[in-house]
Amino acid sequence: MTLLDGKAAAAELRGRVKERAAAYEAAHGRKPGLAVVMIGEDPASQIYVRNKTKACEEAGIRHFTRFLPATVSQKEAEGVVEGLAADENVHGILVQLPLPRGLDGGALLAKIPPEKDVDGFSALNIGKLSAGEEGTVACTPLGIMRLLERYEIPIEGKRAVVIGRSNIVGKPMAMLLLNANATVTVCHSKTKGLAEICGEADILVAAAGRAKLVTADMVKEGAVVVDVGMNRGEDGKLCGDVDFAGVEKKASYLTPVPGGVGPMTVAALLENTVAAAERSAR
Repeated sequence: MTLLDGKAAAAELRGRVKERAAAYEAAHGRKPGLAVVMIGEDPASQIYVRNKTKACEEAGIRHFTRFLPATVSQKEAEGVVEGLAADENVHGILVQLPLPRGLDGGALLAKIPPEKDVDGFSALNIGKLSAGEEGTVACTPLGIMRLLERYEIPIEGKRAVVIGRSNIVGKPMAMLLLNANATVTVCHSKTKGLAEICGEADILVAAAGRAKLVTADMVKEGAVVVDVGMNRGEDGKLCGDVDFAGVEKKASYLTPVPGGVGPMTVAALLENTVAAAERSAR
């Protein structure tokens, strides 16, 4: 079994992004800019924002952070996003989720112009992905594709199974695999015969948010297994949606948790930001 090392692959991707950011700055006299809107004081979100800030600094991307109190009104929050949307120094905008109760996340995200939607959540970008056209792709699925590319894992003609149908991971992941000419099945909480379906997968992506859902008896011998989950096990330790100890005996490739998909998600965000800056220049 080969470990899909997200830390090493992300470092390589960030290096390429840094070169592109430097080239953009040399040509246009300013750095690509990423703005993050952080509402409230969710501890996990604060960690994510700090990590993104550090990653931006290392990649040569200018970082704008707008911290808003949990008591902010919908109108005030939307006004902040609209201000960033009008700022020519900001090429990418993301609203850190989850949001405090009482705010309409959909309405807030809709204020982000599609060309600055570096999370890939806008209807236009989702539509472009579905149509196989160039656009911004959600960071986690894009990071997974970059990880598979890094390890030269073939996709065309393979049977792929995605567990989870969220707009953030499951659906765009399925579309990316389909666009890469895999035969794709999407499973979810209402799927019957999950174990049998997973057992047919050459490439299995687990993004259900259930600790150790995927066990060894559900995995085909030699399958590539990508674990998107980030959960707390009964022992209080971090674990994914895959039972790592059991599945590593059958998989040909397997991502660890942590250190697998997570670093690739941040690197993909940086890639999306630089790409947005490059498109704005064109």
